[in-house]
Amino acid sequence: MISIKTEEQIRGMKEAGVILSKTHLAIREILRPGLTTGQVDAFAEAFMLYKGATPEQKGYEGFPFALCTSVNDEICHGFPSDRVLQEGDILSIDNVVRYKGYLADSCWSYGIGTLSPEDQRLMEVTEEALYRGIAAAMPGRHVVDIGRAIQPFVEENGFSVVRHFVGHGIGDEMHEDPQVAHFVTRSRGARLRENMVITVEPMINAGAYGVRIEENGWVAHTVDGRKSCQFEHTFVVREKGPEILTLQSDTALDDAERAWISAYRF
Repeated sequence: MISIKTEEQIRGMKEAGVILSKTHLAIREILRPGLTTGQVDAFAEAFMLYKGATPEQKGYEGFPFALCTSVNDEICHGFPSDRVLQEGDILSIDNVVRYKGYLADSCWSYGIGTLSPEDQRLMEVTEEALYRGIAAAMPGRHVVDIGRAIQPFVEENGFSVVRHFVGHGIGDEMHEDPQVAHFVTRSRGARLRENMVITVEPMINAGAYGVRIEENGWVAHTVDGRKSCQFEHTFVVREKGPEILTLQSDTALDDAERAWISAYRF
């Protein structure tokens, strides 16, 4: 069932979104070649706990980590490990924060060191696809209008939209109705209404859109080994235009947070 959020709930989710955004800003400070994805995960979890929040993904249906860290051909749900980040990698970091009972969800992709021109373009097209999808989410429209804003744009740029995973509603639970496809479906999907809170999170592949999932049931790879990229925001459907709750540009690290980052030891 699709829920319409109260302004109080939205304020709580926005507070969670600030901590989520600060977590990504903190991660930006430490990302570099030579760091492992496991170290990034441990750092991010420590930062969230320092801010009084918890990583909602940890323990979700048995998922054992605070972050999903997906590298290169990993589309999503990548397991943090002793994998060392290399120059030219694309790293997608997906995390969900719970703060004072409220949730926020966002994924951001990072280039490690210098990217190839194609990989840089993949990241730019994916981020632009995210914002095109969000802009299409207006009251009275339908979920399919989000896919219509994303799929043609992505394919015109020579990339493909993953079909196996979609965005979703979010509120008391991490995944709620409606399902939000990033491609054009036969069904119009749910009608968008004021104060619905949803995520748009296009996963864009450099090659074919097919998915191969590891035996662990979590980590998804591209079928052809080419790179993938993902960006995601949590936002509110509003008459005046979507209100994004996880914009990193809406906040900044303060002096205490920067001191905490400087004191952290890997």
